[in-house]
Amino acid sequence: MAEPMKTWVGGREVDVPNSIPAIRAALPDERRAEFDRAINEAGVMEIHGVMRHWMLEAVPDPEADAVVERLVREEAERRGTA
Repeated sequence: MAEPMKTWVGGREVDVPNSIPAIRAALPDERRAEFDRAINEAGVMEIHGVMRHWMLEAVPDPEADAVVERLVREEAERRGTA
Protein backbone atom coordinates (compact mmCIF):
# COMPACT_ATOMS: atom_id res chain seq x y z
CA MET A 1 0.00 0.00 0.00
CA ALA A 2 1.22 3.50 -0.78
CA GLU A 3 2.60 5.62 2.03
CA PRO A 4 0.15 8.37 3.00
CA MET A 5 0.93 11.91 2.01
CA LYS A 6 0.80 14.64 4.66
CA THR A 7 -1.03 17.96 4.91
CA TRP A 8 -1.88 20.46 7.62
CA VAL A 9 -5.44 20.81 8.92
CA GLY A 10 -6.27 23.10 11.80
CA GLY A 11 -2.63 23.55 12.70
CA ARG A 12 -1.77 19.86 12.89
CA GLU A 13 -0.20 17.47 10.43
CA VAL A 14 -2.53 14.74 9.15
CA ASP A 15 -2.18 11.82 6.75
CA VAL A 16 -3.86 12.05 3.35
CA PRO A 17 -4.76 8.58 2.08
CA ASN A 18 -3.49 8.01 -1.43
CA SER A 19 -4.63 4.54 -2.44
CA ILE A 20 -8.10 3.32 -3.29
CA PRO A 21 -8.38 1.11 -0.16
CA ALA A 22 -7.02 3.85 2.12
CA ILE A 23 -9.33 6.52 0.71
CA ARG A 24 -12.32 4.20 0.96
CA ALA A 25 -11.48 3.35 4.59
CA ALA A 26 -11.16 7.05 5.50
CA LEU A 27 -14.58 7.95 4.10
CA PRO A 28 -17.79 7.83 6.14
CA ASP A 29 -19.83 4.70 5.42
CA GLU A 30 -22.53 6.72 3.63
CA ARG A 31 -20.00 8.06 1.06
CA ARG A 32 -18.35 4.75 0.15
CA ALA A 33 -20.90 3.60 -2.44
CA GLU A 34 -20.54 6.89 -4.32
CA PHE A 35 -16.74 6.59 -4.11
CA ASP A 36 -16.86 3.03 -5.46
CA ARG A 37 -19.10 4.16 -8.33
CA ALA A 38 -16.81 7.10 -9.21
CA ILE A 39 -13.69 4.91 -9.16
CA ASN A 40 -15.31 2.14 -11.19
CA GLU A 41 -16.67 4.56 -13.81
CA ALA A 42 -13.43 6.56 -14.23
CA GLY A 43 -11.44 5.99 -17.37
CA VAL A 44 -7.69 6.20 -17.72
CA MET A 45 -7.81 9.93 -18.44
CA GLU A 46 -10.10 10.72 -15.47
CA ILE A 47 -8.80 8.46 -12.69
CA HIS A 48 -6.22 10.94 -11.37
CA GLY A 49 -8.82 13.68 -10.98
CA VAL A 50 -11.27 11.29 -9.34
CA MET A 51 -8.59 10.10 -6.91
CA ARG A 52 -7.58 13.69 -6.03
CA HIS A 53 -11.21 14.67 -5.41
CA TRP A 54 -11.81 11.77 -3.03
CA MET A 55 -8.41 12.13 -1.31
CA LEU A 56 -9.40 15.64 -0.31
CA GLU A 57 -12.88 14.57 0.76
CA ALA A 58 -11.37 11.87 2.96
CA VAL A 59 -9.49 14.54 4.96
CA PRO A 60 -12.06 16.99 6.30
CA ASP A 61 -10.87 20.59 6.68
CA PRO A 62 -13.55 22.67 8.42
CA GLU A 63 -11.68 25.93 7.79
CA ALA A 64 -11.44 25.29 4.04
CA ASP A 65 -15.08 24.14 3.94
CA ALA A 66 -16.15 27.39 5.62
CA VAL A 67 -14.26 29.42 3.00
CA VAL A 68 -15.89 27.50 0.14
CA GLU A 69 -19.35 27.88 1.71
CA ARG A 70 -18.78 31.63 2.11
CA LEU A 71 -17.65 31.97 -1.51
CA VAL A 72 -20.70 30.05 -2.75
CA ARG A 73 -22.99 32.28 -0.66
CA GLU A 74 -21.30 35.46 -1.90
CA GLU A 75 -21.54 34.33 -5.51
CA ALA A 76 -25.23 33.49 -5.07
CA GLU A 77 -25.83 36.93 -3.56
CA ARG A 78 -23.90 38.58 -6.39
CA ARG A 79 -26.03 36.77 -8.95
CA GLY A 80 -29.20 37.45 -6.97
CA THR A 81 -30.01 33.75 -6.52
CA ALA A 82 -29.71 33.55 -2.74
